[in-house]
Amino acid sequence: MTAQVGADVQAEWPVKLPSCLRVERDGQIAILILNRPEKRNALSDELVLGLQTFFSSIPSDVQGVVMCGDGGDFCAGLDLNELKETNTAESFETSIIGQRLNDTVQFCKVPVIAVLHGAVIGGGLELAAAAHIRVAETSAYYALPEGTRGIFLGSGGSVRLPRLIGAATVMDMMLTGRVYDAEEAHTILRLSQYLVQPGEGVAKAVELAKRIARNAPLANFAIIQSIPRIVEQDPQAGLFTEMLMVGVAQGDEEAKQRLRDFLERKANKVQRR
Repeated sequence: MTAQVGADVQAEWPVKLPSCLRVERDGQIAILILNRPEKRNALSDELVLGLQTFFSSIPSDVQGVVMCGDGGDFCAGLDLNELKETNTAESFETSIIGQRLNDTVQFCKVPVIAVLHGAVIGGGLELAAAAHIRVAETSAYYALPEGTRGIFLGSGGSVRLPRLIGAATVMDMMLTGRVYDAEEAHTILRLSQYLVQPGEGVAKAVELAKRIARNAPLANFAIIQSIPRIVEQDPQAGLFTEMLMVGVAQGDEEAKQRLRDFLERKANKVQRR
């Protein structure tokens, strides 16, 4: 996959990133490329820590992130070549690192759009589940072969994936090794919000990211920070959190101006597409 869509090659980033990651810029949008195509972008220790660094250091002029994989695959999961026999405490530490990464992705300060193509397997699917929007190319396929590998989801997937596609589906995939193609995952599981032809994913994701970047930044922040938390709360707590977010979002000066523009017929009305 070629990530460039009118983007600057290897854009500067505030902190040093490992060579297994590349960053390009298209205006306010950062395009993050998993850069281990020879390993199907499998999650090595270096890649996981690099992703953590990236999502923890997003500069203020970036209003959205498009995440994709170089080569034929998004991410084929954990790099099993680095997996070694460990004791329980060491396994806990590995899981903590993976969970921390995907928490950072989900609750970073700007919306994240994942472009899914080729293999989206195991830890790769866990990473994709942490994104806010998923654009799938028809080449994508999804699997959770943990049962056949003698391992378990360890990066938050057992929490996020059942909420996205259902607990029964997750158990079936883990127990039997069932593989879903892009069409099935899009139409049946609703795993992806958009489905496009091969090679069109990055362009679609950048288009969406630019559209989102036109929103009031504080409104975007309130949406991605509050909705995942509200769905985990009991109804009364969720309603209270919603009330707080109303005050936060509508108290912003840009939001007030946007409302005035709408009332004065300076802003476009919602139209059927």
